[in-house]
Amino acid sequence: MAYHITDECISCGACEPSCPNQAITEEGDIYVIASDKCTECTGSYDSPRCVTVCPVDCCIPDPDCEESHEALLSKWQTLHPGETPYITPD
Repeated sequence: MAYHITDECISCGACEPSCPNQAITEEGDIYVIASDKCTECTGSYDSPRCVTVCPVDCCIPDPDCEESHEALLSKWQTLHPGETPYITPD
């Protein structure tokens, strides 16, 4: 599922450059995540970068955008054609 940013966002901007898919943009006083670009960092990292860098824990899973790991990886491959995805070590 894609992540979204809650109203608790303090507009620090830490999340935007951390997103490997450029899914995070500033809109008004807060940042937002485009669900069509959010892969939960599947293909790039082993955990969502926005969650890791957010100082107020306002990046949370969006229950309205639930997707399987396979769907997230497919989305990543569309956004990063020709690149090799990062595979989480077992």
